[in-house]
Amino acid sequence: MSNLIRKYELILKTFREISLSDNFYYKPVKPKLSDLELITLSITAESSGIDSEYQLFRELRFSKLEGRIERSVYNRRKQKKYFIVDSMPLKICKNARITRSKICKDQDGAFPNQGFCASQNARYYGYKLHAVCSSDGMFENFDLSPASVHDIHYLMYIKTQMSDCVLLGDKGCLSSEIQMNLFETDKIKLETPMRNNQMNFKTYPFIFKKSRKRIETLFSQLCDQFMIRRNYAKTFIGFKNRILTKITALTTIQYLNKFVFGRNINNIKVNLI
Repeated sequence: MSNLIRKYELILKTFREISLSDNFYYKPVKPKLSDLELITLSITAESSGIDSEYQLFRELRFSKLEGRIERSVYNRRKQKKYFIVDSMPLKICKNARITRSKICKDQDGAFPNQGFCASQNARYYGYKLHAVCSSDGMFENFDLSPASVHDIHYLMYIKTQMSDCVLLGDKGCLSSEIQMNLFETDKIKLETPMRNNQMNFKTYPFIFKKSRKRIETLFSQLCDQFMIRRNYAKTFIGFKNRILTKITALTTIQYLNKFVFGRNINNIKVNLI
């Protein structure tokens, strides 16, 4: 037995102790290599310094994993859609100015209002940016809503835009009814941490906790470098365009990093020329 296979079995054993199942999303035909086994194989390869799929499949020859998955299928499934959903507050004025503020009140149906940010434990006046990003940190979907709109309502919107994927949410997305609806209608598996006092409490997998940090980093980049919370707009159209421009700018730099400079797409604070 090769050293690679020994590592693989050790990591797989550990993952199975903390994972609820071997497959994380709906499949009409059960694959020979489960999602958990595929993730384990990818992590094993990286930890062994194997960054070439060609070399990896050479290492797998004459092992028990040979023939369980084709190289093209491995590449495609390794990039299977795992997305992270979250929201962030966009305050447009201080709370003391709420009653006399006329900012963004020019368009019916798009008025700002008061909401609560759990992470900051504070009320604010303005909007909420809802977003979905991929596991490598690219925005896939986003929308604006008044601050009082709950994150769950955004989930019901994005199910018309996405399907057959795993969506990693926080406790704000916790709803067994919504989870069932997303899966039954669009094969979207919503994974959220459970509350400690819930029946049949199960720990949120560490790999999901780690993946969720990706969208938190994106929000931080929007706030720090692109100053998305600094608002000079007076109309809703102006406000909306500012938000769209900042997200487009971030995405453009990610594109240049990957396809022009060949570096980490999330190294945002770099000179382009």
